[in-house]
Amino acid sequence: MENNITELVERLGSDEDAVRKMAVFRLQSSIGDPSFADIFIAEGGLTRLRYLILHASGNTLAYALTSFARLLEVDKGWEFVDQEVVERIVELIVTHPLVNILRGAMSILVSIVSHPHTGSRLSQSGIFGFRALKPAIAIYPQFLEMLVNRLSSADHALCANALQLINSLMRESITNESELDWPKFIQKLQDLGVIRAVYALMQSSALQDHAHPLIEFQSLTKVLLRKWRDISLDLEKPEHRRALKGIYLASNSERGLEDGNDVRRSRRHNSEKWRRLGFESESPAMQFEEMGFLGMMDLADYIRNYQDEFQKTLLEQSTKPAQQRCPIARASLSVTQILYEHFEVEKSENEDARSYLIIESRSNLDKLFKPLLLHWTRLHVATLHAFFRLWKITGAEVEDYEKIVELVRILVESVVGGAPRTKDVQDVEEDLADFEYTRLRELQMELLELTYEDVWGQHLRQVREELHHESLQFVKEQRIRCLLRGAWFSDESLNKTDIIAITDSTWKFVQLSHNRRFLHFGCFSSIQSKALELDTLPEKLDLSLVSSVVSNISAAPDDASSSTVKSVSHLHVPSTKITVHGYHKSTSSVENSEPSDGHTRSASKGTQKETVLLSMCTQSPTVASEWLDGLLMLLNQQPITAETNKLINLVSNYGLKIRLLNVRFDDAAHAGESPDVPSREGLDNDYYYDVFGGT
Repeated sequence: MENNITELVERLGSDEDAVRKMAVFRLQSSIGDPSFADIFIAEGGLTRLRYLILHASGNTLAYALTSFARLLEVDKGWEFVDQEVVERIVELIVTHPLVNILRGAMSILVSIVSHPHTGSRLSQSGIFGFRALKPAIAIYPQFLEMLVNRLSSADHALCANALQLINSLMRESITNESELDWPKFIQKLQDLGVIRAVYALMQSSALQDHAHPLIEFQSLTKVLLRKWRDISLDLEKPEHRRALKGIYLASNSERGLEDGNDVRRSRRHNSEKWRRLGFESESPAMQFEEMGFLGMMDLADYIRNYQDEFQKTLLEQSTKPAQQRCPIARASLSVTQILYEHFEVEKSENEDARSYLIIESRSNLDKLFKPLLLHWTRLHVATLHAFFRLWKITGAEVEDYEKIVELVRILVESVVGGAPRTKDVQDVEEDLADFEYTRLRELQMELLELTYEDVWGQHLRQVREELHHESLQFVKEQRIRCLLRGAWFSDESLNKTDIIAITDSTWKFVQLSHNRRFLHFGCFSSIQSKALELDTLPEKLDLSLVSSVVSNISAAPDDASSSTVKSVSHLHVPSTKITVHGYHKSTSSVENSEPSDGHTRSASKGTQKETVLLSMCTQSPTVASEWLDGLLMLLNQQPITAETNKLINLVSNYGLKIRLLNVRFDDAAHAGESPDVPSREGLDNDYYYDVFGGT
């Protein structure tokens, strides 16, 4: 093996380019083996490889760069990394068009920038980290611009290498640069369009080819947000003081006051100069404790980019009572915190690192990548506008602030969290602006129920069961009262083919007795305008004789199977027919026995044949539902119509929501006092009192 390496080293120093090219081509496939690399360095191969990097061209240069990059990856050859090599690599990236040369050059720089800050030789020479590139970048200032431009390259490997190098530069800058230098570097990258380029890569169909550097960039974005959040607002620092002063000056607070020379008014205004902008006190720095300088940046960006809107909003707010004003600065900080929590910015890099394992599965890519995170500022502004809109349409006051925050949190989870990877940020902004308040409240109630379900579990299920039973009893009473009121039905014999025939048919009026034990009915030639009394109905049906009810009304799918009622389905029927089946009362039966709960039966029923006791036809689905389910519930059977079951669920759900929200009349009611009922003195019959809305 040593003989082969010795021969390879000799060929690297050949005067013939073809020989050198073949030797370095073979070298690139073997140099990644540490044992091979040790022998190669011992034989003096590294000196000749370095010479090729500095002076070769074409494929020979490309193979040499790849070989040296792989040598650095196994942590060898660092003693030959000096400023001359770094400057040559930077020059190639800026000036050379060949893709295979650029790939190797970028890989070398990634290793140099990312190399650990240990080792005596490296500590002395300082050829590592971001500062190793600074002298070369000073010579080639277009380096960063060319690097960002490579992110749009059609060659996916080159694109990935460029992003990997950008990641290394960002991480090194954030970790080791001074507090003044790293923000400038990050800002320069953003000004060159790195966010736009990476966002396009995250949304592209070639995501798999760039997955590893993209997930690292996403992780670094969170690192940046955390770092800004961890910087406390310090008014002793000039840049922090300037940022806060810029917010105040942008409010245009003094215009119009001094023009009138109203000194007293100006002083009164200045006494609330920060509260006027939406801060909770006149010490605004205290409100940035939670979100740090990140909160300041978001607020300043909004005011700088929407200064006219900001001033107009402040002017509108100044005309309202203090309790009704939307606190702009406080809202901005809350939106920052909502986005911070939504994107899980506090998630450690170790947890993000586990995402590399998920990358191998294409089906998980859409869940893993969050392109919208890169457009943090735009999302902040769009969400803040949504906050203002919700505050306005709900008529919120300061005491309702946390309720609006919760609505905005749900809005972000729904719109931003529900957006697919390929959805454009502009579409997300429009969705945030157009999301309906009613739908947002529905989502809030669903989330509230799920939350209580998780926390209370069995107790909540018990509450649901109790409410369902109460709702069933409530609707049962409502349906039976419809029977007590009575209803008109057409004669079935004239209602088989033509609906119009009903107008000339015989009409039947059916009504339940007050003791709920008999159905009274009678036939009439026309519908009577005045209410009929029970004693005017010549026929009556003892409900204790009823065995079943047959109807062609559509049953609710979930409940029909559990009912003992027969439901016959007919197509194209002109009306709903309800038929009551049972047994005629035998003369030998005990006439003194009184029906009690609908289950009492005469002794002869077992030997009698079931017959039709009463039939009713109606054109109204509502009446059909009321009477069919009313009869069933009167006989202690379950309702089957969709309309009745929908009503039961509606009453039950409202009961649950009222309990969860703990709705009361007002504070007085909460203290055990009844709300005041207004006097009716001097009022006519058109007056009414709305318990929820007042007079």
